Amino acid sequence: MIASFVQSEAVYAVRRKPRILLAACGCSDAAKFGLLCKYFSVWAKVGVVLTQSSLQFINAEPMAHLYVTCADSSIEYLEWADVMVIAPLSANTLAKIAKGLSDNLVTEIVRGWDYDKALYVAPSMDPIIWNDPLTAQQCNNIEKLGISIIIPPSPTGENEFCQMAEPSEISYTIYIGPSSYTRFHGL
Repeated sequence: MIASFVQSEAVYAVRRKPRILLAACGCSDAAKFGLLCKYFSVWAKVGVVLTQSSLQFINAEPMAHLYVTCADSSIEYLEWADVMVIAPLSANTLAKIAKGLSDNLVTEIVRGWDYDKALYVAPSMDPIIWNDPLTAQQCNNIEKLGISIIIPPSPTGENEFCQMAEPSEISYTIYIGPSSYTRFHGL
């Protein structure tokens, strides 16, 4: 009787929210970072890491209630996070990741990342830079590591820049990712 009670209790175990580490690099799309945090905080526990250059576009204080912070140690973030999302990803940080450089907390975390866990990037850069063969090579290098790229929409007439995908699209892409598909379909 005790064994069946234990089995039935296991069915009611509550799963915790996924822990998503959001990181931002310094480019104008970093101004959308607060909105990105809001979308993710609906369905996940959010951690935040910002590069120094992103701070010119982001005021983190009003959105502090949406996320948790670990110490300034990459180890703590590596242990805490289930998934990492860098949005926006600048051309500078893309180049650093592709070459294995780690000169700030974001790139240190990427350098130590366990690629059995998902890592997504949402690039934001000038179309000339985005379409450059070197950028394509860098994207290929990070994809070989297991990093998924959320491709920016093509520039339109009034918008000359390859902006990152919209925050709602980024959140939805991660939400329906492979682990979500497995969870919803009982695989």
